[in-house]
Amino acid sequence: MVRLLLADDHHLVVQGLKRLLEPRHQVVGVAHTGPDTLALVARQEADCLLLDMSMPGGNGLDLIAPIKARRPELKILIVTMFVDKALAEAAIQAGADGFVPKDSGIEVLESAITEVMAGRRYVARDALKRRAVTPEEQGLGLEQLSPRQRQIILLLGEGKSNAEIAQAIGLDEKTITFHRTNIRRALGISTEAALVRWATLARLGRKGEGESTGR
Repeated sequence: MVRLLLADDHHLVVQGLKRLLEPRHQVVGVAHTGPDTLALVARQEADCLLLDMSMPGGNGLDLIAPIKARRPELKILIVTMFVDKALAEAAIQAGADGFVPKDSGIEVLESAITEVMAGRRYVARDALKRRAVTPEEQGLGLEQLSPRQRQIILLLGEGKSNAEIAQAIGLDEKTITFHRTNIRRALGISTEAALVRWATLARLGRKGEGESTGR
């Protein structure tokens, strides 16, 4: 049996994955935040980590490097609702061993686990087919947002919650919610999930530019 760690902030998702996977694998630990994931990896021996892209306290992309530094033998399989070729490529470049959309069937997930445990990369075909237009290609760069809105977007792209963003920049949560609504209106984004995905893509485009998220 492959020893699995599950890291996802949605408890029902974790419970569902555990139920589907345990007939063939051994789930030896679960985590629901970025810091908890790092702590779990540090203390629990395992073969493969199923890692969500976005969790409180840590973007999945940012967790890959420290996890691999501590446990280079641990396979990391990104399992996410944010399906995009650019994100899949970024995850692999960061050191992930595979990338699977959450709307894939259990057969795809099982294949991914088998492939990464055999030492091969695995990116689900659906992820390779879905390429979103990046914020820059849409002409929707961060420059059109106010400095405060840019600050919020970059923190959101790091996987931070409204409470964490509010604490980081000294505002209350209601004000962050108000800003997020205005950001979605400015960008023409209809849902909060799409905003988080946009923020992740926007942050990827900024990582090499050293833009600060400080005040």
